[in-house]
Amino acid sequence: MPYVEVRGGNIRVKWWGGAYCVGSDGKATRRKKYESASGPEPGVPFEDEEEAYNYGLDREHEVRHGTHIPRASAKTLMQDYCWMWLDAQDLRDTSVGRYRSRLRARIVPYWGERPVGDITTWEYEAWKKDLQAASLKGEISHHYVDQLTSLFGLLMTDAVVKYKLRNESPVIVQRRRGRYRKKKREVKRPLRMEVLHQLATNAYHVWGFTGWAYMWTLGFTGMRPPGEMWGLRREFASPTWPASDPDREQREAMHGRYGPDAMPALRVQFQSQYEGGVRSQVSPKYDSHRTLVVPPFLHDMHAALLASHDSPWMFPALDGAQMSTQWHEAYWAPIRDGAPERTARRDYRRRQIHGVEEMQGKRIYLLRHGHREWLEEDGHSRVAMETRMGHEVAGVEGLYSNLTPSMELRITEALQERWEAFWAMGIWWAPPFPITLPDGASVGR
Repeated sequence: MPYVEVRGGNIRVKWWGGAYCVGSDGKATRRKKYESASGPEPGVPFEDEEEAYNYGLDREHEVRHGTHIPRASAKTLMQDYCWMWLDAQDLRDTSVGRYRSRLRARIVPYWGERPVGDITTWEYEAWKKDLQAASLKGEISHHYVDQLTSLFGLLMTDAVVKYKLRNESPVIVQRRRGRYRKKKREVKRPLRMEVLHQLATNAYHVWGFTGWAYMWTLGFTGMRPPGEMWGLRREFASPTWPASDPDREQREAMHGRYGPDAMPALRVQFQSQYEGGVRSQVSPKYDSHRTLVVPPFLHDMHAALLASHDSPWMFPALDGAQMSTQWHEAYWAPIRDGAPERTARRDYRRRQIHGVEEMQGKRIYLLRHGHREWLEEDGHSRVAMETRMGHEVAGVEGLYSNLTPSMELRITEALQERWEAFWAMGIWWAPPFPITLPDGASVGR
């Protein structure tokens, strides 16, 4: 039972917090460890002994029902909790880096001096409103607001469920109330072959035949850029795979169904990512290892590309090494937005590049979205589309569905037909580097 002390007009109540004192040997003793309070809230004293006694009874009720939060735990400062939380997460380096950046930029500076257990819903809603106002002013993007509030919600949920630092989260998820604000969404247009051809042409003038093949590959496979594209190695490209697969079991399992003499296909086995400040080969997002059949024209293009360089990477940088972090500034920006003529140095000369109007300021990831649109337009089954995009089909449908060879054949035929219809319009076709293919085949016009 709690007991109340009155000293010099101050009222204090003590109660057992459910823990025992620890002896000098580090083991728990039989002596109970008590907690105390001088008021129902910080800075607010009890009005009388009855209020203090009832407050103690409520705390002991929480102890008996396993909902009690020790006052010392609830007083953990956010500036300590945020970094302890981040250290405890089992995440890839890139995810850790993103979380650390958001914590350092907006969450710790604002909440750092507040105890985890004292943060109220009122305070959270006010902070969220400030972020939304900053977004409307153009100071931060609405996507960044969503990322910050999502991370804060995760911090608070773990403070309740995992670490027992508070009883409930101040982030209340409920039906919308208040004034409706329509979210700004990225304007997406259907991916037209003319747009993809413009991008590929610009890529050719920025990056050579590698850039030309890169854009057509992205548009006709829907691989995740840039990680899966950068991580595609020579041995997993359609002209060599599956015969060159280093995994014997996988090589034997795929033999006969895929290959230059069957259905040409590439293998999404890795994505390129920075781990500990070093670029590494890691599993694709969601461990979505998958085989992507490619139409014949793209297979021929890949054969020409591999014959043009000896890099282990399918799409090496201009210097022959693996693509660096300067992809956006040095490659994608001039491909998408255009660039002036460059004549200063002979080895850096480049004709003027005209921007692609429909892609101005847009993400290259939209080419992956466009590939999904093509699959839907061509009427492929849901399992065929989701498997190709690297998504899992949930529920019973996913359990009983399977991607069959006939489904894959229909995909290659539909993609080839789309290409041939565009090719018949008499488009410009980038020549590969001056090479002679091993079989003497001609590629392009």
